[in-house]
Amino acid sequence: MNPVHERILEVNGIRLNVTEQGAGPLVLLVHGFPETSLAWRHQRSALAAAGFRAVAPDLRGYGRSECPADIAAYTTFDVIGDLVALLDVLGERQAVIVGGDWGATIAWQAAQLRPDRFRAVVALGVPLMGRAPMPPSRLFPRTEAAMFYTHYFAEPGVAERELELDVETTVRKIYFAASGDAGPRDDPATPNPFGMVARAGGLLDALPDPASVPAWLDAACLAAVVDGFKTSGFRGGLNYYRNLDRNWALQGAFEGIKVEVPAYYLVGERDTGRAIPGMDSIVAAMPTLAPHLRGCEVVAGAGHWLQQEAPDAVNAALLGFLGSL
Repeated sequence: MNPVHERILEVNGIRLNVTEQGAGPLVLLVHGFPETSLAWRHQRSALAAAGFRAVAPDLRGYGRSECPADIAAYTTFDVIGDLVALLDVLGERQAVIVGGDWGATIAWQAAQLRPDRFRAVVALGVPLMGRAPMPPSRLFPRTEAAMFYTHYFAEPGVAERELELDVETTVRKIYFAASGDAGPRDDPATPNPFGMVARAGGLLDALPDPASVPAWLDAACLAAVVDGFKTSGFRGGLNYYRNLDRNWALQGAFEGIKVEVPAYYLVGERDTGRAIPGMDSIVAAMPTLAPHLRGCEVVAGAGHWLQQEAPDAVNAALLGFLGSL
């Protein structure tokens, strides 16, 4: 029996809420948006049963963790600093880092910058990408009628007002629309929650409101996620997007540095990101950026919330990769 422990830890000058299960080599689980550490509940228990120490924090700005007031405090560098400090507080020299969505971006960069602390990396959904030729604010589309969702998220207070009006509806709509339950991504009828947002509306307007939550998200888990965002609000999570240009500028300092630790990539067959033009080429190019990439796996039928939608497949791949290290 491996009980779950939850506690608040002081790391890197802020307080992080951390859940932990098991004992053994450390595996650090990093969530995305709009998620909390609960997203890793299935992996945490499977890792503990297999002899690993699984630790999943609520990232800064999420759940019961501290939410710094300064928008500039949410760069990937800040978050990686939190994770390095978390290893120190836990008394661990190294960890395998596993991330999904924003957590995947953070995991890739953590392994790239600090291979001495993150000895291997597993990314879900978001592939390793080289630095874009220009800042994201100039790269992502914007028309008179609509804007890419990152532009919508950029103005402080705007997306917060929409997403916090009814937190349960927000979570339910986004989780369904980005999941495999919504349908194949090559079907025009399948909603994409992270595409263009009409200037006359909001992110949620074009998303269906499912009659019930997907089977992979039971009522208790939904309630816990909703409670987490009622506690933190959405401002912290949105501030990650508000630092996209700053992240791009900071990346210039380590442009050309490869991910030199063992790596593995998984993506759901119906992940929203797979519909982005050029994504297949990005995935195909990953071995040039991560020369020790040991596999790229597409999980049939699953969507963006891969570790929640297809926990058995993710756990099998994760444990297989860990066993190969």
